[in-house]
Amino acid sequence: MQPTGTAQRTAQRTPQRPAQRIALVAFPGIRAFDVAVIAEVWGVDRTGRGAPPFELRRCAPDRAPVRMPGGLTLAPDQDLDWTATADLVVVPGVDDHLAPVPEPVLDALREAHRAGVPVAALCGGAFVLAQAGLLDGRRAVTHWNLTTLLSAAHPDVEVVPDALFVEDDGVWTAAGVAAGIDLCLHLVRTAHGAEAAATIARSMVTAPFRTGTQAQFIEHPAPTADDREASDTLAAVRERALRRLSEPLTVADLARWAGMSPRSFARHFTATTGTTPIQWLLDQRVAAAQQLLERTDLPMPEVARRCGFGSEVTMRQHFAARLATSPRDYRRSFRAVG
Repeated sequence: MQPTGTAQRTAQRTPQRPAQRIALVAFPGIRAFDVAVIAEVWGVDRTGRGAPPFELRRCAPDRAPVRMPGGLTLAPDQDLDWTATADLVVVPGVDDHLAPVPEPVLDALREAHRAGVPVAALCGGAFVLAQAGLLDGRRAVTHWNLTTLLSAAHPDVEVVPDALFVEDDGVWTAAGVAAGIDLCLHLVRTAHGAEAAATIARSMVTAPFRTGTQAQFIEHPAPTADDREASDTLAAVRERALRRLSEPLTVADLARWAGMSPRSFARHFTATTGTTPIQWLLDQRVAAAQQLLERTDLPMPEVARRCGFGSEVTMRQHFAARLATSPRDYRRSFRAVG
């Protein structure tokens, strides 16, 4: 039987794309959770579902098993030299944030950055990049509970106090735990498009799109019954808005659906999602446009209309601000073969 539809497009395009080469930097003390996130995003073959191919390698100073907290070990399969030939280098978080990192690891990270390879660190991995000097004079983020420590230990780093992930000159850093997943999916989205990231997110049963500018979810008092009711109401409003993105929605519209005043709605929305209603709407419109540009041949004005931008000019402005590209260039880069 010949494949049809999506399966046919997948069969056509998978052999044509070289695997993206991902280097996971391993040394004693890296966190098992972050290693698992990296392996789940880039180490699972999902080409049968339309995801791009990846070649994930575990790079260490030698091939000896790397011990991680919790009694786990990781088996390296490449030396550190491989990092300079990779397409992306990813550093897991570390258990001891002030412990000296092996000098060969720091040298390998410096060499990869000099070679133009993007370097990303999850959570406390920012301290590793800081030891390598890669964050000097650059913006960086880490877990909210570690920002003061990072600033004190590395005063040349411009620590962003409250964001999920940031990028500065090809160096990426992410906040704690779940934000590492957000960054990994964003890096997939940047290299391969929104549909590829969404495919991996669906497989992981996680949210496919949280922007780096969203606030970290820091400690809050235990929610009351009223808080939980408001959260459920806001979730229903977001779902309704996603079904009606083509309409010129305003904060007043969303607040009316929630039965709140616009000011109260905006306050509850930001507390629940970490972003404002307007920013959330714009992010969803851009994400919807990305998927239409990848999946369809719809003309630009129609894409803009369906996603609620009102005009192609407005859509182009928001693509430039968020993605540093135009809708037309985005389509040329990520349009599915078929």
